[in-house]
Amino acid sequence: MPSIDRQTAFSGTKEVADALAIDAARLEAFLASRLPAFAGPLSVRQFKGGQSNPTYFLQTPARRYVLRRKPPGKLLPSAHAVDREFRMISALHARGFPVAAPLLYCDDAGIAGTPFYLMDHVEGRVVWEPHMPDAQPHERAAVYDAMNATLAQLHSFDPTALGLGDFGRGDNYVARQVERWSKQYRASETDGIAEMERLIAWLPSHLPPPAPVRIVHGDYRLDNIILAPREPTIRGVLDWELSTLGDPLADLAYHLMQWDMPPSESGAGVGTLLGHDLGRLGIPTRAAYVDAYVARTGLDPRPHLPVYLAYNFFRLAAIFQGIVGRVRDGTATSENAAAMAPLVRPLAVKAWEFAREAGAR
Repeated sequence: MPSIDRQTAFSGTKEVADALAIDAARLEAFLASRLPAFAGPLSVRQFKGGQSNPTYFLQTPARRYVLRRKPPGKLLPSAHAVDREFRMISALHARGFPVAAPLLYCDDAGIAGTPFYLMDHVEGRVVWEPHMPDAQPHERAAVYDAMNATLAQLHSFDPTALGLGDFGRGDNYVARQVERWSKQYRASETDGIAEMERLIAWLPSHLPPPAPVRIVHGDYRLDNIILAPREPTIRGVLDWELSTLGDPLADLAYHLMQWDMPPSESGAGVGTLLGHDLGRLGIPTRAAYVDAYVARTGLDPRPHLPVYLAYNFFRLAAIFQGIVGRVRDGTATSENAAAMAPLVRPLAVKAWEFAREAGAR
């Protein structure tokens, strides 16, 4: 399989895939009736990046928008909840957290084919490789510090004060996530993976102790962040599909996986810092990055970090298996989705390595 240049493959927009087409005239009429400042004509393109909820770039002569909707077809239970995404970014935007301004939510599948929400377009850049190949060391250091500070800010919010006290159960988060992703993995399973079987058996009885309930993003990484066009500052955090209430240390550990991510020969998976000279690049070590988070939040994952990382690599393997399942079912939204199949097993192997570090035998 040829290697994918992630920056080229996932940046920008493309013509809307036939299976994900939207009736632009119907959508334009709907938006004109709902948004006072809206005026067509409307053009619609699809963002290249993303593997889950189809996301579209909408442009009129005066303004740009982003539309995100459920994919059509057979869906896994509880997945693709765009209504929850809209509620989350609405609450966070009101508190000044860097997310796109929410504009409207529509549950009428007759407008765009499935429920969707509309938000402002945030001008900036998305960097798809965590080693930021085109940046200078001082810029990389500033971006990583900004990512750390932004995640710490998210984990500092009191969910109830944001009106999100009922956004999720919060307690027993990792246990419930292990159960959920074990079921999702089973629902989309295509090939047997021994390490996934071991993890499904081992994780439920080797969970970290309870942590304070906070908002968790669920997929916080560099390529889900919009950076300012020319400064190392964060303009927007994207992709809130997996957000809920839960364990902030599990959320941090997901973010930390980039330091240990198995490299993808095809380039289709998640970027990795493995094999890079972090000191020369200006990127902190994983330990230094954790220390900065602890200093900002007072929350400390270090005593149980191997278990948190085992869980998160297991969870990502299950997420990627879900994409493989959508390829099987004909509902995948990315042209690179099929390239995810070879990535599931290495993630499971890495998860089991961390489980072994935590005492699994």
